[in-house]
Parts: sequence; C-alpha cells; structure tokens
Amino acid sequence: MIKDPPLLTVRRNFPRPSETVLRALRSVPTGFIVDCMNGRGALDYLIKPLDPDNCKFVAPVVTCHPGPGDNLAVFAALEIAQRGDAIFIATDTFTKTAVAGDNMMAMGRNRGVIGFVTDGLMRDIDGILPVGLPAFCRGITPNSCTRNGPGTAGMPVVMGGICVDAGEIAVADQDGVVVIPHDQFDHVCATLPQVREAEENLSRQIRLGLDNMEGIRELLDSDRTEHVD
Repeated sequence: MIKDPPLLTVRRNFPRPSETVLRALRSVPTGFIVDCMNGRGALDYLIKPLDPDNCKFVAPVVTCHPGPGDNLAVFAALEIAQRGDAIFIATDTFTKTAVAGDNMMAMGRNRGVIGFVTDGLMRDIDGILPVGLPAFCRGITPNSCTRNGPGTAGMPVVMGGICVDAGEIAVADQDGVVVIPHDQFDHVCATLPQVREAEENLSRQIRLGLDNMEGIRELLDSDRTEHVD
C-alpha cells in the first residue's frame, strides 16, 4: 500500500425511505417481507436477538464496517444516525472481541437509534437488556476492542450473506432480520396485500382440515415421481 488509508471513510448523505413506506411495513412479519422478495433477504440465521421478547423494529439502516478488533467506525455511524435508524455493524464475522456493548447501545438510545445488528459479537448483556433496544448478534464475549480505525460508515457492506447499503430498510422480529434493498421498496409494499391474502387463505384451509399442499397427491401419483417400494 502506497499510503495509509484514512481512519474513517464516511458518507452522510444517502437515500432514505419515506415515512409512508416505513409505516406500511410496521407490524409485518419478516416472513411476509421475504415472501415478497422471492424467498430471500434475511441475514444469516446465526445473527439472533439477545432478547426475543424485545426484538421487533422497522428502520432505515446506517451501515458501518470497523476493522477486526476495532469499533471506531461504529461511533461514526452513531454520529450520522438519525432518530429512528438502526445501526448495522459489519465485522466479517470477527469473533475475538465484542464490537458493541451496553454503553454503546445507551448512547445510541440517547440519539434515537432503535436497534443494533451485527454479524460479530457484543458484550455486557446484563447492561444491554435494561437499555431496552433490540439487539441482534452472533454471540457474547467480554473481550473488548479498540478505537483505532480504519473503518467506514454509511457505505455499502456485506453482512450475514447479504449486501446492505445505508438507507435500506431493516425489518426485525424473533425470526431474524430482513433487509429490503432500495429498489424493492415499492415492490414489497405493492405485493404485501397479495402475500397477506394468500397466507390468510391457507391458514383458513388448515383450520378446516387441510393436511397437505394442493397438488402434492397428484405429483406423487404422476410419472414425475418414482416409487421404490
């Protein structure tokens, strides 16, 4: 490398969803959101809520990517976050140190942040839970990190197997975290009524005694199925 990289690379201005779109997605299960996006969009299943009873939120994402064992970029993300945002901390699944703890989350709460998500580890669980913000991570460790950089905030990251850009929408509940890309906002909102109707119809049929999906018996009896007994 010819010269050292900057300690921080920060993008403050990025497109954000409208309040109308956010309102339409509140109280929508993550499974419905995924169904609107052809069965995809959830972060890796290992990223789990610390408190399953307090894990629901719908929020614009503020991304950051600190280096291994570092969290300077997380403080930069806090600085550019707006009330109602969620902080996404991409760590490349680094698991030697925590990237956020109770003090970080309390400062986020003071700024109006409504959730934290990382593909790394957190610490201070006894202090995090009383803060009251939903938090998702891969696990807990008491090991602490430094604030040295380099890192980015407000830039695209890869997290939990998903490309995530600042200003995209995160929907979180006990099942996990789903990210809606910028170009899918309108599609998801337009498709949700159809997904709701299909889910309600199937639930109604199951209550009436349905014991398998339509067409399965026909498939089993057709020449597309080979029976070996």
